[in-house]
This record gives sequence, C-alpha cells and structure tokens, in this order.
Amino acid sequence: MLKPMHILVVEDERKVASFIKRGLEAAHYSVDVEYDGEAGLKRLLEDEYDLVILDVMLPRRDGLSLMKEIRQQRVNVPILLLTARVTVADKVMGLDLGADDYLTKPFAFEELLARVRALLRRGASARPAILSIADLTLDPVTREVRRGDKRIDLTAKEYALLEFLLRRRDQVLSRAVIAQHVWGVNYDTFTNVIDVYVNYLRRKIDSGFEPKLIHSVRGVGYVLKEEPSQS
Repeated sequence: MLKPMHILVVEDERKVASFIKRGLEAAHYSVDVEYDGEAGLKRLLEDEYDLVILDVMLPRRDGLSLMKEIRQQRVNVPILLLTARVTVADKVMGLDLGADDYLTKPFAFEELLARVRALLRRGASARPAILSIADLTLDPVTREVRRGDKRIDLTAKEYALLEFLLRRRDQVLSRAVIAQHVWGVNYDTFTNVIDVYVNYLRRKIDSGFEPKLIHSVRGVGYVLKEEPSQS
C-alpha cells in the first residue's frame, strides 16, 4: 500500500482547521495541524511534508514571515496560502515570497481539494531524480552513490542518513531531528550512535575528497554543505 501524502495545515481558526483536516483525511491524506506560526515553522523544519496549507494571519508569527523563513532554509515544499485578503497586491506579495497557490476565504472545500491535488502533482513532477551537492550524487531510484567518478558503497543506515542530509542540505540538523527521521526514535542523549554513523559516512564520502561536505556544529548537530563550517 502506498504511503499517503503528508500535509501540514497551519491555521489558527480551530473550526476551519478541523474542517480542512476532516475533509483531507476523508480524501485519504495524512494531516497534521498547528495553530500558530512558530509551531508551524518548528514542525516544518523538523518533519517532512508533501504540502503545506498556510493561513496568512497567524498568532506568534504571520504566514508570510513563516513562508519567507522556510524558503530561506531551502525547504521547497509546495505552499497553498489561505487568507481573507483579496487584493491583487496581497496575492502578488504572497506569490513573490514563495507561495505556489493562493485561495481566499471563504472557500468551497471542493476547490481547496482540487488545488491540493494540482500542487501535489506539480510537486511530484518537480522533484529532482538525483540528489547532489558538489561532486556527490545520490540516485534514490537505483540507490547508487558516487563522489566524482568513484562509486561509494554504503550500508542501509548510512544511505538513509546521507539521503536525509542531502534532502536538508545547508540546514543545521540536531541529533534529535536526525534520530527521529533516520532511526525513527527519540534521541537518547546518553548514546553516541548518531556521531558514530556520521563518522562512518565521513570516511566514505569526505576522506580523500575536497571539498569536505559534512560539518559539525558545536552543541547542535551536523550540516551538509560545501563551505567550511564556521562553528
């Protein structure tokens, strides 16, 4: 059975959020809900989503500010903005800041669902087949990893760790986030398993190559990027 598409709804009006969640779940999507901008941003940076439905007017952090931040963090998830603002200038601003579509309130759920389907199709077709940084490439279809002309053999867990780092390239990732996404467990601060596997991966993809790609961020975790870490 195919895994259902994972959608995040960030909407402070609880009745509206519940209405959207029930409708999307009835259409066989997996749905999480957050009710303010800060919680929505945290969830977006920690979890993987196929689509975000984002209200513009949110407490703690507005939707446009949230969207601008995640685009700066290179999170390319499709975003559908919801707002009561109806002027052309408001729509242009939202699209220019990184929204993929715009729906004004009140709306018919059938239209929302149609836009969700369209964005998910567009997002699926836009995803690159090959993940890469510098001369490192990973093919999610064949699971082949190469650094330049050299093929790199990885264990299943090393591969999963590298794929996660590549999908979040240039983002500083805490050990807790890595543990949750790669191991599927909460991080135990008394274990060094993540550091051990990062070192395994470094030996295979960084040792003998330039530039170095896996960098430690003291007191936080790791980041995959081309530039040397400043930490």
